[in-house]
Amino acid sequence: MKTMQIAHSPDADDIFMYYAIKFGWVDMEGMNFENIALDIETLNVEALKGTYDITAISFALLPHIRDEYAPLKTAVSFGEGYGPKLIKQKGKTLKRNFKVALSGKYTTNAMLFRIAYPDARITYMNFLDIEQAVLDGRVDAGVLIHESILTFNDSLEVEKEIWDIWVELAGEGLPLPLGGMAIRRSIPLNRAIEYEKMLTKAVDVARKHKERLSEMLIERSLVRIDASTLQKYLELYANDDSVSLNALQIKAIDILYDLGYRHGFYDSPLHVSEYFIPDEYEQLRNS
Repeated sequence: MKTMQIAHSPDADDIFMYYAIKFGWVDMEGMNFENIALDIETLNVEALKGTYDITAISFALLPHIRDEYAPLKTAVSFGEGYGPKLIKQKGKTLKRNFKVALSGKYTTNAMLFRIAYPDARITYMNFLDIEQAVLDGRVDAGVLIHESILTFNDSLEVEKEIWDIWVELAGEGLPLPLGGMAIRRSIPLNRAIEYEKMLTKAVDVARKHKERLSEMLIERSLVRIDASTLQKYLELYANDDSVSLNALQIKAIDILYDLGYRHGFYDSPLHVSEYFIPDEYEQLRNS
């Protein structure tokens, strides 16, 4: 048996979308899969180093690694009227150059934040530490991601939704691209196609058996939130639109990359569909 590592973040949506494989509901002949759970910015940095063959990334990272990794069309997370939140202590007025904690330089929320708040003084830290840093006054504000957007302390309030920044920059009617999966381009093409099909099936099976899978995750303490919060969170970031990218999501990613290029984050424009695994290869090979 060959072993393949799949790296993903420890937040509930990534755990949910992967564990159909971990529990053996979906498999691939001759392959054993192991999961590595690391915070998203660590995964972004490791992707820049080429550490993992299959890894979760922030969508904003892809232009930096497009020659080494191909984006997968499954296990994607978008915001639809929601997303990361810029929070502060209640009643606090933020100055133009307020100090803010972000979850990582290469995250999508960081890029959008930096476009909207060019004068803010940024410090980067693990996403699990941001809420406490705001509560302690070590920073004036912080951008919460993952489950924290549902569970933050009552003494905090939302200053700005990253969703609202996205709408202001991209216009109405587009989902907010947050994160997805990428696969190393050095993997043989026929194998890469098989991996993408298996991962797509895993997300689809997870969605079709959401209640049972959720119970198993709770029973094994594999997620950081309670059952009711988990159900709400999964409908945000591991929903039916996470199974396979659709045309509107692809358009949104292209808009994100256009914004990044126009604001100096990328060296050239990029259309994400040009970087997908060419799965038509399988049809030609079998014809």
